[in-house]
Amino acid sequence: MTRIAVDALGGDRAPVEVVAGALEAAADGIDVVLYGPSGLDTGGLPLVEAADRIEMAEKPADAVRAKPDSSLVAAVRGVAEGNADAVVSAGNTGAMLAAGLLHLRRIPGVQRPAIAVPIPARDGVSVLLDGGANADSRPEHLLQFAYMGSIFAEHILDRPNPTVRLLSIGEEPEKGDQLTLEAHQLLRESDLNFQGNAEGRDLLRGAADVVVTGGFTGNLALKLLEGTIKELLDALREEISSTTRGKIGGLLIRPAARRLRTRLDPDTYGGAYLLGLRGLAVIAHGNSGRRAIANAIRLGAAGSSTVS
Repeated sequence: MTRIAVDALGGDRAPVEVVAGALEAAADGIDVVLYGPSGLDTGGLPLVEAADRIEMAEKPADAVRAKPDSSLVAAVRGVAEGNADAVVSAGNTGAMLAAGLLHLRRIPGVQRPAIAVPIPARDGVSVLLDGGANADSRPEHLLQFAYMGSIFAEHILDRPNPTVRLLSIGEEPEKGDQLTLEAHQLLRESDLNFQGNAEGRDLLRGAADVVVTGGFTGNLALKLLEGTIKELLDALREEISSTTRGKIGGLLIRPAARRLRTRLDPDTYGGAYLLGLRGLAVIAHGNSGRRAIANAIRLGAAGSSTVS
């Protein structure tokens, strides 16, 4: 049975929502172990005591060194020591990266780990990376992200010979900043199934199986997508409920609206893989509720089953 180490104190809504999500995932047959303080109400799930907590505002590398017994670091160490198959945390993303580099370490040859985020595209899920692990990247890093993303798409998304595109401000090869131009050249000369540049407006249309960009741009794009989707869905709900005619029409479109919300809601996927490490790590959104945590744990279980 796959065992997932969960940082019980990670995230804005921890530990209550984290424990609730862990219990939901455990009901599916996933072996979940929580890392948190003594006396934490785990609802019957096993607990590995970790008294300290890394806060969202702390400097990642300093916090990981100063708090080796924090719930986040202890959960990552659980994977490194073979006590779990994957770790899930909704806590400080930088701390997850720092703890992963310290305890799990990079796969030989990988220069920079990258966050691979599922994108709910119209024609099926695609993956964007880097979603924010590296604020500054070099062209060769983007090339490696493309290779890691292609392996992810092939084995996790079941996409043979996955297509790869580079996020830019235009489809033409000569458009983009210096990083994009040099990365485009490397990708074009690689043996990947590179299809050229993609624009931000193409992300939800299914620009490619793998969309590559630097972590700064990738994180901006993802947060813009999340915010836009949420505001549009909330505005639609408010408009439907504002008039009697809207309420009647809302009854007719409710099944389609629910399907759309499920497809576009980030909680449906729960988290993102941190690729490039010698162990499996899943980063969940800092504001994750129980549904998102449960799905992040399921994502970790699915990934560890594929790897094994």
